[in-house]
Amino acid sequence: TIITTNLAFNRWNEIIKDKVLVAAMVDRLTHKAYLVNMTGLSYRLKETQKMRQDK
Repeated sequence: TIITTNLAFNRWNEIIKDKVLVAAMVDRLTHKAYLVNMTGLSYRLKETQKMRQDK
């Protein structure tokens, strides 16, 4: 199973107001998980910008 998010775990309470639920979700999702943090500009953004320039 792959789960992606652009919101850091410590900010999930901004979306889900139940702090206990968020703590349980993050605990279960991250147990024995591989976390990959990606930085930089989105490839989709680069492609969109290039497409607009080419027009």
